[in-house]
Amino acid sequence: MSPAPTPNTLEPDELVRLAHAVVAADRFPHLATVDGDQPRLRPVSPVKTEGFCVYVANLRSYHKTAEIEANPRVELCYLDAEHNQVRITGKADVLSDPALLQQIWEENPLLRHYLGDIDNPQLIVYVIKPERVRYMQEWALEYHEVPFP
Repeated sequence: MSPAPTPNTLEPDELVRLAHAVVAADRFPHLATVDGDQPRLRPVSPVKTEGFCVYVANLRSYHKTAEIEANPRVELCYLDAEHNQVRITGKADVLSDPALLQQIWEENPLLRHYLGDIDNPQLIVYVIKPERVRYMQEWALEYHEVPFP
């Protein structure tokens, strides 16, 4: 049996750079929520990302809407082609900034195609602000805390 890989020592600036690269590489991270006492996990397609702050569009009729309303604590997991991963833990809040919602609407043709109008009552956009960001190099078996503002 071969020995376990030795994790690299990473400086804070390097951790931030590596974590941003993983986030940029994964178009469909997985979002974890809680449904009562049952964890739920599904791929999502963020409509905007600023640093480690992630915006996810949703339909009010989706089950995850009720899950997030009951417990807004969520986690996103990103994975790149080399199996490096980033986990963003935070709270999902409904986006309330009309100007930012308009910007997201204009930058996402799929939203316009499927929902037709920004005033569609089914549209909800969550903003997931990071409370904790962790990075793991492939098979290193050790998370690094990533500094963020």
